Amino acid sequence: MGGKLTDKDMDQLEQWIGTGPKTFTLLYAITRDGCNATTFHQKCDNQGPTVTVLYNQQGSVYGGYAPVSWQSSGSYSNDQNAFLYQLHYSKTPTYTKFPRNGQGNDTYGHPSYGPTFGGGHDLYTFSGTVNNSGGYFALNGYMTSFGTSYSNQGKDITQINNGNMIVTELEVYKVTDGQRKKIKAEPWRKTKSWNEKFLDELTEDVVSFKPFPDLDISEARILMIGPVGAGKSSFYNTINSIFRGRITQRAGSGSAEQSLTTAVWFLFSSSYHGGIFIKLSKLQFNPATPISTDHDGYISKPTLEDKVHCVVFVLDSTTLEVLPAKILQKMKSFQTLMNQKGIPQALLLTKVDKLCKDVEKNVSQVFKSETVEEHVEKASQLLGLPRGNVLPVKNYENEMQLEDNISILALISLRQILHFAEDYMENIADKMAATQRKMEKMKVKK
Repeated sequence: MGGKLTDKDMDQLEQWIGTGPKTFTLLYAITRDGCNATTFHQKCDNQGPTVTVLYNQQGSVYGGYAPVSWQSSGSYSNDQNAFLYQLHYSKTPTYTKFPRNGQGNDTYGHPSYGPTFGGGHDLYTFSGTVNNSGGYFALNGYMTSFGTSYSNQGKDITQINNGNMIVTELEVYKVTDGQRKKIKAEPWRKTKSWNEKFLDELTEDVVSFKPFPDLDISEARILMIGPVGAGKSSFYNTINSIFRGRITQRAGSGSAEQSLTTAVWFLFSSSYHGGIFIKLSKLQFNPATPISTDHDGYISKPTLEDKVHCVVFVLDSTTLEVLPAKILQKMKSFQTLMNQKGIPQALLLTKVDKLCKDVEKNVSQVFKSETVEEHVEKASQLLGLPRGNVLPVKNYENEMQLEDNISILALISLRQILHFAEDYMENIADKMAATQRKMEKMKVKK
């Protein structure tokens, strides 16, 4: 699928086409491919039925359905099933179909033109090349002949395109028979309703976290492991931003394909400006010079407080299928060590907004997205972790201010990580208590 079309809009187009379930495959997008007639024809000619969609800065969405392939022959094509339509007008859903009126000349395929509908033309998108100017494309086409080949249903062009041909996006989708995957009505992972009350509850849960009371521990230590650029520092910045009340960038981030870095979090239970105090340290490992007793900070006899209480692997959800074997092998070697020590593990699956357009538009849809669910399953199998230990997140990256849904998703993950650490501490406490009872019995026998 891909593209900006929502499932609801696809459902409407599918209904208008009227020949059963349809899949929509993005062939061409001017923000991705450039607004160029030659490129349009290279990507869209001879592809069968297509839907052209225009989006403008006022929030109007409109376009046309071509039941026959686009061509570069400089001639018209006629098919009674062609139609123009509008889906939204000024951000308001406005479903209107404009069927052909019997005058012919339904689509026009010219090598120098973008998608063109009707004689005259009813919808002439652009010709040649139109450059992006500040995120907008001032198309050199027009709709002045709207109503010539298609019934205008009593509307004029200002009620369709707000009286201008300036768009933020133009897409062309290939339309084929088949059932498409949709955002589920029921979430695959249930949470409370995402609202300000839930955000406050999550915040309080994290702020009130205290290490297991029967242990002499003042902080929970969370070790993050993952490739450079996977989102370790970004997750730290996201959590720090939530508790600072503004976007922060205290932890630097990087990018590389073959490197594996670690970062240790120390989550203190004491409050700090109404939130938790978080400290981040990055440990760089050089295989050529293994850690020794001479390293700064080396502790020869670590106490329980010095040890890691939960390991969090971090992977970019968009790169799971191309994760280098070398990286995966390193992560599994860490995992083997943690398993031997009984240390719990979780996996942060970052950048899930890049997997699904619906999640990109609204992060609260993350647990309804089949695509995200599939990647959670894939990540689970990759490291052999339970699905419940795979935590999808979207970090603050391009945002200039906090957004409740992004914060909620991050705090859901952080709270679960703290629960894992708490469970580990409780297990340690049980073992220590059992050892103490055993020693006391031995003293009695003596």
